[in-house]
Amino acid sequence: MSQARKVRKAVFPVAGLGTRFLPATKAVPKEMLTVVDKPVIQYVVDEALDAGIEHLIFVTGRSKAVIEDYFDIQVELEQTLRQRNKTAELTLLESILPVAGSTSFTRQQEPLGLGHAVWCARELVGNEPFALLLPDMIMKGEKGCMKGMVELFEHSGANVIAVEECAPDQTHKYGIVGVGEKIGDGFAITKMVERPPQGTAPSNFFINGRYILQPEIFQILSTQERGAGNEIQLTDAMVKLAVEQQFAAYHFRGETYDCGAKDGFILANIAFALARADIRPSVEGPLRDLVASLK
Repeated sequence: MSQARKVRKAVFPVAGLGTRFLPATKAVPKEMLTVVDKPVIQYVVDEALDAGIEHLIFVTGRSKAVIEDYFDIQVELEQTLRQRNKTAELTLLESILPVAGSTSFTRQQEPLGLGHAVWCARELVGNEPFALLLPDMIMKGEKGCMKGMVELFEHSGANVIAVEECAPDQTHKYGIVGVGEKIGDGFAITKMVERPPQGTAPSNFFINGRYILQPEIFQILSTQERGAGNEIQLTDAMVKLAVEQQFAAYHFRGETYDCGAKDGFILANIAFALARADIRPSVEGPLRDLVASLK
């Protein structure tokens, strides 16, 4: 097993087609749909940066060039803002611009699943532990989910998966983990099961889309057979890695919004809008009135 080292790199698999948001995603990548006034991908990148990540690796597909453009300087826009003395807007753009040389992009030419997308980042990650953040999932909590995971990784040296609790009758919808002994702010994972039949789940802790993995996962993925959905499944590879290496769960205590689904995307917009002091006063009342009018 690789020695526990600092988690410097994060992988963002952004090659998905976003078919659940058609027709909008015919022209706009789902990761660029906005929650209030920021693209979904910005929230996920901010979470990684807050955790100390230094290098952002995007696994893209066709028609995703706008994501690369977003994380670059827009010369014409900045010149126009300077000419109009829009200093606040300029400062905002500068604040979201990654450090030069800290972003990389690689292509997933075929939609062969999450495991395949992760494998496509192998040369950019190299032989070191890395974070994996699913770009559809945005988190809201007192502590960033990835920040807590990095702390647990540094404490334990184990592969780390973030989990949350769901209702016991909902476990068949998720990847579920078995609960072992306590480790820091989490626990040892004894089992991983993808969408277990109702009544068979080892717990009600589900995997929420955040991972810290050792680089040995790439070797497993290189020969991984297709699984559910005829895709290369990351969970299958993690189960094999768990035979040789420890996995720990970080129990995230906050809210997760699945922005790959319409209801989750709408709820994220409402939640983040109400958390903004500059927006809440103008939307809270109308939202209450709207809900009341539907009763």
